[in-house]
Amino acid sequence: MTQHSRDTPQFYLTAPSPCPYLPGRHERKVFTHLVGEKAGDLNDLLTHGGFRRSQSIAYRPACDQCRACVSVRVIADEFRASRNFRKIMARNADVIGEQRSAVPTSEQYSVFRAYLDHRHRHGGMADMTVLDYAMMVEDSHVETRIVEYRRRNPDSGVTGLGSDLLAVALTDILSDGLSMVYSFFEPSEESRSLGTYMILDHISRARRQGLPYVYLGYWIEGSRKMEYKGRFLPQQRLAPSGWLRVDASAEDRSEPQE
Repeated sequence: MTQHSRDTPQFYLTAPSPCPYLPGRHERKVFTHLVGEKAGDLNDLLTHGGFRRSQSIAYRPACDQCRACVSVRVIADEFRASRNFRKIMARNADVIGEQRSAVPTSEQYSVFRAYLDHRHRHGGMADMTVLDYAMMVEDSHVETRIVEYRRRNPDSGVTGLGSDLLAVALTDILSDGLSMVYSFFEPSEESRSLGTYMILDHISRARRQGLPYVYLGYWIEGSRKMEYKGRFLPQQRLAPSGWLRVDASAEDRSEPQE
């Protein structure tokens, strides 16, 4: 085997399976492995081209006659919170987010399990065990962090340590932004809109770190599960011609449901 063949990623195509977002359609994915010393550079490059990471796999949709999945990234420095977003931030003023190494805990899994049972009990991740969760967090060859969100209480101090875990975000650190790989929250706290709050917090984190973008994955027009991503504006959406800007004036800015 030559050095060139070892360093060149190999891409594979999955068989068709039912689309989890658009009824009556089927999806296919193209994927490659993210391993070795250059995994971080490859993940950066592929993310810019519309791929997402899941453990040590980078994938993107490759569906026949369908291009509904559109990669989106928020322009962090230009983002201005709408009135509804400000309400969500105020609602979570007692929440503290702490960035940690990507190490799974039983406390995280407890929230993850409750989230799946409440929100995605019939989804593809519904049967994930504690070991599956550990692999989701640990099986990464790129720079990955966990952000834990806890309620501040009088005994927890500035960091929130010792208080209840409300939400968790698994996040990759890219050369030009933060990529939110997966996030989940305690379903009993659904009224807080913690899914939205975590995105708002990541936008703030990207600004502080001097990173221009927050990558949110795929936005799908017509999919209720994915429509909330289109409300974090201005943003860029990946088209065949490249990343195209979408401004707030072109969109409905009603309150997100995630």
